[in-house]
Amino acid sequence: MLIVHAAALVTAMYVFFISRIRMGQLSRPSITYAPMSVMNEERQKNLNKIYNCNDVECVNMLRMRRAPFFQLCNLLRGKNLLRDSIHSSVEEQVAMLLHVVGHNQRFRVIHQNWRRSVETVHRYFKEVLYAIGELRHDLIQPPFNETPLKVRNSHRWYPYFKDCVGAIDGTHVYARVPAKMQAAFRGRKNYPTQNVLAAVDFDLKFTYVLAGWEGSAHDATILADALERDDGLRVAEGKFYLVDVGYACRPGFLPPYRGTRYHLNEFGGRHYPTNTRELFNLRHSSLRVTVERAFGALKNRFRIIDNKSFHPFKTSQIGACMLHYTQLDTWFWGR
Repeated sequence: MLIVHAAALVTAMYVFFISRIRMGQLSRPSITYAPMSVMNEERQKNLNKIYNCNDVECVNMLRMRRAPFFQLCNLLRGKNLLRDSIHSSVEEQVAMLLHVVGHNQRFRVIHQNWRRSVETVHRYFKEVLYAIGELRHDLIQPPFNETPLKVRNSHRWYPYFKDCVGAIDGTHVYARVPAKMQAAFRGRKNYPTQNVLAAVDFDLKFTYVLAGWEGSAHDATILADALERDDGLRVAEGKFYLVDVGYACRPGFLPPYRGTRYHLNEFGGRHYPTNTRELFNLRHSSLRVTVERAFGALKNRFRIIDNKSFHPFKTSQIGACMLHYTQLDTWFWGR
């Protein structure tokens, strides 16, 4: 009998305490964390000032306006390429990368300004760079086969360039390589560079990019490599790109006449074209300059491309290619 009474007492106590615990859990208010530390408060104020204040501050710090910046963040979040963590949001992760590439800053500078450790900045930089690279098939598209509006609406170019879909050229980006490799990467510049090939349409959007070749490589060699790749450059039947005299005349690529005045400054003042070849070169140059404008806008927007980088060659190679892929200077910025 004593054993039975003891068991009943234990059971009753167990049910009593379980019910009290459940009632306490239901009635207990939600957990509130302690006040944010001074460092976290400074970081949040800094972020709000950058992309929650106005477009001027956002462009100055991130080289993008607020609307396209949040559009990029939502795209990365929607495709599950980046995730909000308990410590950092997607907006902060993307903002750190844009600040690095926009002003060519060291991670230690970001560490001081953003109140993050160097390891954290380095980790998120690599994650965001990889995520942006995964957008290449969504943001970079081959040109349309229709006649561009810029050509169609101009009597200078239509109908002579009605089948032209863009312009191709190469640009040199600083390459940080070991001393034993610098000879191959030193070409026309007095410092090591990588020769980046790009195709641009007449809306200043990049339609193809190939990065990683040494600065001493010839433009024609890089173009041949781009055409031989499985996912390389493709030209539709009957269409062509404008190229400079460094490329050979072949189906799909139209260079100017050699040994004839070509550049716009050669026709300044009263030096008008005197024959059909000079007239063709003048109009060819005035249309092909689009690719030079695209390179200029990109390098002016993101200073890491036009300055000595603090990152190794592998990272800078991916970065040079990814920055073109994202169309950050035209597609997101909404020019």
